[in-house]
Amino acid sequence: MKRVLAGLATAATALVLAACGSSDPLAEDSGDSGDSGSKETISIGSADFPESQLLAEIYAQALEGKGVTVERQFNLGSREKYFDGLKDGSIDLIPEYTGVLLQFVNKDAKEVESEEVYAALQTALPENLIVLEKATAEDKDAVVVTRETADKWSLKSIDDLVPHCGEVVFGGPTEIQQRPDGIPGIQSTYGCTFKSFKALQPGAITTKALVDGTVQAADIFTTDSAIEANDLVVLEDPKNNFAAQNVVPLVNKDKASAVVTDTLNALSAKLDTETLLDLNARLNAEDKPDYSDVAEEWLAEIGV
Repeated sequence: MKRVLAGLATAATALVLAACGSSDPLAEDSGDSGDSGSKETISIGSADFPESQLLAEIYAQALEGKGVTVERQFNLGSREKYFDGLKDGSIDLIPEYTGVLLQFVNKDAKEVESEEVYAALQTALPENLIVLEKATAEDKDAVVVTRETADKWSLKSIDDLVPHCGEVVFGGPTEIQQRPDGIPGIQSTYGCTFKSFKALQPGAITTKALVDGTVQAADIFTTDSAIEANDLVVLEDPKNNFAAQNVVPLVNKDKASAVVTDTLNALSAKLDTETLLDLNARLNAEDKPDYSDVAEEWLAEIGV
């Protein structure tokens, strides 16, 4: 009889221990497992605009919750500046966008649809870099004008802007002057030659220049909360100058451990465009919260 009771007790203990486990890669470790004692270190970078910094911080905090040591290298500048760091291993991980990244590594790329872009990107990257699973969240470059300009010229699409391009000072980041989907792409795809170009820092500086009339059109990301806040108009892109731009982690292959891969893939699965818009709105709230606070808040909401 004692052996029977002992067997039942052992079985009950096993069930309790099994119940304590979790198949959710975002669930916090208990502190007793091998993963929680991870000796991994990863260097995470970001570009020089708020959304990239926020996504990088989300990646960082989620990985730190898994016991990974994170070195932050944020606000590195444009892709033209940080990509060499990814290739030489001084940066291990950065949040990226599929379409513009594909065109950066393959200027002849013609893919524009989300799945096609992602598939082409996987084969176009340098040998030591890979992308993990992409999010459905998408943040595209767009030609944006004020409501006043849209009404004055009856603008709904970039096609509608073409007869007025010679009157337009176009604003955007310096690198858009060379990127295939930037000014060269707008010119070749739509036959639009702007009056002039004004280099502007992404974010509030670009928005101000557009609103005060310093520029008449600008390159603004579609998830920028300033679009709705200032009643700006995103011109449609019927000829697909701008390819799909899904958020995706770009990582050094040697750093893509099971912990890193599972954690970031699980994050991407929870990140859609509506969520990204909401996160950017929080980041631009009147009290100007730090992106680390916004990241921590969202991770708590999704149970990380």
